[in-house]
Amino acid sequence: MKIKLTKQEKNWILYDVGNSAFTLLAATILPIYFNYIAGKQGLSDVQYLAYWGYAVSIATLLTALAGPVFGTVADTKGYKKPVFTIALGIGAIASVALGFAKYWLAFLVVFVIAKVGYSVTLVFYDSMLVDVTSEDRMDEVSSQGYAWGYIGSCVPFVICLLVVLNAGKIGITMEIAMMVSFVIITVWWVIMTLPLLKTYHQKYYVEKKQHAFSESFKRIGITLKNVKKEKKVFLFLLAFFFYIDGVYTIIDMATAYGSALGLSSTGLLLALLLTQIVAFPFAIIFGRLAKKYSAEKLITVCIVAYLGVAIFAIFLHYQWQFWVLAVWVGMFQGGVQALSRSYFTKIIPANQSGEFFGLMDICGKGASFMGTTIVSLISQLTGNINIGVGMIAVLFVIGIILFRRAAALE
Repeated sequence: MKIKLTKQEKNWILYDVGNSAFTLLAATILPIYFNYIAGKQGLSDVQYLAYWGYAVSIATLLTALAGPVFGTVADTKGYKKPVFTIALGIGAIASVALGFAKYWLAFLVVFVIAKVGYSVTLVFYDSMLVDVTSEDRMDEVSSQGYAWGYIGSCVPFVICLLVVLNAGKIGITMEIAMMVSFVIITVWWVIMTLPLLKTYHQKYYVEKKQHAFSESFKRIGITLKNVKKEKKVFLFLLAFFFYIDGVYTIIDMATAYGSALGLSSTGLLLALLLTQIVAFPFAIIFGRLAKKYSAEKLITVCIVAYLGVAIFAIFLHYQWQFWVLAVWVGMFQGGVQALSRSYFTKIIPANQSGEFFGLMDICGKGASFMGTTIVSLISQLTGNINIGVGMIAVLFVIGIILFRRAAALE
């Protein structure tokens, strides 16, 4: 039975609709545009894929380092919304600035800033789930967030896609088309955030005892000690580190991978748009299934499915195979992300949600750093992109083993 969403829940979901536009941009048009810039400036396909991977890795590493600090600050009374707003502002300004970066290295630097700003907002956003809904509604509300994020992000993406693909017909250069696209994405992102900023109220928090940032480092130390005692949380974070590595690496590198293989840019973009469309109903389906089946079982199914994706990607050479991969990923992407978020929310202290989601972000972003770096390094060392991507499968296997051990604990 479908739940009726409250105003707070709807506004929280709207932020997913807004930020997912940047996610889709970063996973699709940005790598192709960087390939265009890199090609004009003499970089080979292998160099292009490697440098893009390194940029994504640096962004995720910086977020992993900053996440726990900001997450702990977010748990302090009165801090979560203001710091979230600052991170949003940094990400939005850098997103627009991407249109003015013409040299490949400058473009990557601005991209890293935009990606870090965007990623830090997610630490706060995920931790807000405990404030906007109740425990029994978390699985479905979390799934609704991802679902509407997937389908909602298609609106600005399609507009940007039409501008970019028809730049010549409109009478503008590719550079101008991309500038327009960055503005469209940023405006969409900010507008969809306004309802959440207007109505969000922090219910769970810790009282401020001294300067919030200095206090955060002390609390991180205590949390790291405590998390080792919380065996279920500790094992889940280890499992999450490995399996979400593969998920994020596939999201971050899919278009770059297809471009490096020489597949049609238009075909890649349309296939990834299809991923978003498929992900919409399947994210909702997984949220509904969580009422009938345990989150542990459903997350396991998603990880096994992603293991299949990684193995299939090793043999990817043709455009039709990329379309199959796009549908496959869409079926399980929302499920594994949404259920992992709500499952983690249930097993951590409510008044330390920001702090614990900061640790979760270390595992998520730290893993993504490892995944993209592995793909980049192996691709460069072997000269074979498929072998680099194939290494992701091992991480899913480790993730499944650790997650099942965590799920077996009370």
